[in-house]
Amino acid sequence: MGQKTNPIGARVGIIRGWDSNWYAHKKDYANKLIEDHKIRNYLNARINKGGISKIVIERTLNKLIVTIHTSKPGIIIGKGGGEVDRIKEELKKLCGKEDVQINILEIRRPELDATIVADTIARQIENRINYKRAIKMSIASALRMGAEGIKVKVGGRLGGAEIARSEEIKQGRTPLHTLRMDIDYASLFALTVYGKIGIKVWICKGEVLGKRDLNPNVIAGGKNESAGERAQGGFERRDDRRGGGRGGERRGGGRK
Repeated sequence: MGQKTNPIGARVGIIRGWDSNWYAHKKDYANKLIEDHKIRNYLNARINKGGISKIVIERTLNKLIVTIHTSKPGIIIGKGGGEVDRIKEELKKLCGKEDVQINILEIRRPELDATIVADTIARQIENRINYKRAIKMSIASALRMGAEGIKVKVGGRLGGAEIARSEEIKQGRTPLHTLRMDIDYASLFALTVYGKIGIKVWICKGEVLGKRDLNPNVIAGGKNESAGERAQGGFERRDDRRGGGRGGERRGGGRK
């Protein structure tokens, strides 16, 4: 049996940071972990169409800082910031804390975020768009925005078939064993009249050479920069793919 490791969990501490940043005594650890889970579940249900990628939770002595990474900040902020204030009050009741701070970070290139891509595909499948068409559109837009490779796997009663099956469509390269490759992963499901259809997305954004700040909020900023800026910040792309670099020149400039 194939035993697959979660690509994000395998890279935590190497090129990715933790989505929960706090320290707790062993007596309080379980309660804080459950509280984090409740906060994430609540925000994902409360802001259903807000294009949420991830929620980073940080704790100080008496303060709770929640950073929401989203592609649609306007929906979360609301008119004059009214929606954010309501969410803040609801989080205070949920956690029993008086000092709650909410930060919102915009994802400028949602086509390169696995969670948002998986959510887009799920919504299209729920709206009865052909799953192959939805996947191919997402793959094309990710590659157009500079992804090195993308892989999408769907499973369930595809197209209303009697027997459930799984299908995989990929383009480019997604080397899961290379830990310095920046690979984003997400697993969601679409609720259809035939049942649940599972969706998994892997997006390879290139190779990380050199040191990287593991703060997830800093990485989110780097993710949205252009390829030139990324090379200066510790990201670089390798040109040793087929047809690239010197090998391609030798092949093209052979006999005359």
